[in-house]
Amino acid sequence: MAHGTPSFGLDDFGLDDRMRLFGYVTAENRLAYLWVLRAFDAARASYQVVLHTSEVVATLAGLAAAHPDCPDPAGLELPRLLDALVDWGVLDRGQDGARAATLAEYRNRHSVYQFTEAGYRVHRAVESVLAAGLDDSTLSRLVFADLLADLKALAAANTAGDAEEVHRKLSRLDRALADVAERAARFYHMLSDLGRTHDVRPEVFLTHKDALLAHLRDFHDELQRYTPRLREAVYEVEATGLDRLVEAAAEADERLFATPVERLEDWRRRWAGLRSWLAPPGADVPSEADRLAGATMAAIGDVLALLRRVTEARRGGVSRESQLRHLAVWFTDAGSEEAAHALFDAVFSLGGPRHVGVAHDDPEAIATRLSWWDAPAVELSRTLVQSGRAPGQGNGRPARVERSDVARRHLRDRQLADERRHVEAAAALAATDAGDDVALDDEQAAVLRRLLDVALAARTSGRADVPLAAAAFGVRLTLTPTPGRFTTVSTKAGRLHLDGHALTVTAAAHTRVAA
Repeated sequence: MAHGTPSFGLDDFGLDDRMRLFGYVTAENRLAYLWVLRAFDAARASYQVVLHTSEVVATLAGLAAAHPDCPDPAGLELPRLLDALVDWGVLDRGQDGARAATLAEYRNRHSVYQFTEAGYRVHRAVESVLAAGLDDSTLSRLVFADLLADLKALAAANTAGDAEEVHRKLSRLDRALADVAERAARFYHMLSDLGRTHDVRPEVFLTHKDALLAHLRDFHDELQRYTPRLREAVYEVEATGLDRLVEAAAEADERLFATPVERLEDWRRRWAGLRSWLAPPGADVPSEADRLAGATMAAIGDVLALLRRVTEARRGGVSRESQLRHLAVWFTDAGSEEAAHALFDAVFSLGGPRHVGVAHDDPEAIATRLSWWDAPAVELSRTLVQSGRAPGQGNGRPARVERSDVARRHLRDRQLADERRHVEAAAALAATDAGDDVALDDEQAAVLRRLLDVALAARTSGRADVPLAAAAFGVRLTLTPTPGRFTTVSTKAGRLHLDGHALTVTAAAHTRVAA
């Protein structure tokens, strides 16, 4: 219903009350509550809405005779269960004095119960979840012929001015498209769940794979065949007069608590949704039917890929399930906590890179004070670097990693050149006052930004009055908190503003890297 329209029987339920309606689902005796409500539902199907406690017992006895999992009503505290359902708002309690056979019974009155409107909807929602299965998750390919016939009939009814027929056909089209969308959502969600659980129950997927592929292929063929015809039918309906169509449907609408304006807006919205499904406003805008076709093709590819993974896993005898089971056994048989941690690091590759810890063949020949740049290189196995396997795990002698001394010298020379350039820029930066109007060049601005990054990264939470410092490239940058101070540094790319800090750059030769 439109916003602001009163909904009969539901206005007394606020948001919290409506959430409490589902309280019986998580209660301790939830199965007993469920069967009590099923007794009311069964009586309602026989047009018996109001039930006395004795009638609830009789209905439960009939259900227990037909369903083995239904509890015996003699073992239930039925008055307490009914009172709890009344407190949650699922049932409504009333008094029926006509049932009294004696004066005492008349004075005490007889309590009778029935579903509240919100309680009945909650019960149906729970039953729909409990009854859901694979059979509900199907795509309806036969609906497209019905949609086409209804669109043709809708155009004829609008041309003839038959408001009631327009209302009937438009309502049927709206329900049919809503059913298609809901079925598609459930079906593709089922495929997603099946893809996530194929390792646990591959036999379920292998049992239904042929039916799934045939179902998807047939649905896609029907969708492709009817999509252009449905689009043309929508255009034919609009050619008979869209305003006339909406007004006729709103005129035949029998909702008592909706105003004429609300009914017009509601039917105009429904037609806009129907048109977006079947006939988009432009050729470059895909319709919902086109998106559904694309999703179907993607689902076919996913099913085939899943089939390939399951088949390969079953052929090789190794699947994710078997691997995880073996791993769980290893963890269980670990002799100590340290062994379990080592196993965890080895399995999930959380240790350091193995090739970093390789020692030289003659460790005493190399001084420990030498850096990596100056020390001779250690020959590594190519398999160790690329795949992490130690030498000797494969067949034959592992190949050595090829090293290029020319490339190393080139990289070293470029590194030294960059370092010299940064040192020169830092020296020029130290000679320039931050308050001068001279604009810093790109190299000087780059050095300043790097020093600022280091200084600001060292900030301590809650200590805004502590100076910040960073040293590199032969200079030292200091940011001194100065309330009210506004420092501006000019660069060729623009201006850098520092609010509340004084900036100083001084020489610090000990921070230079020797070439």
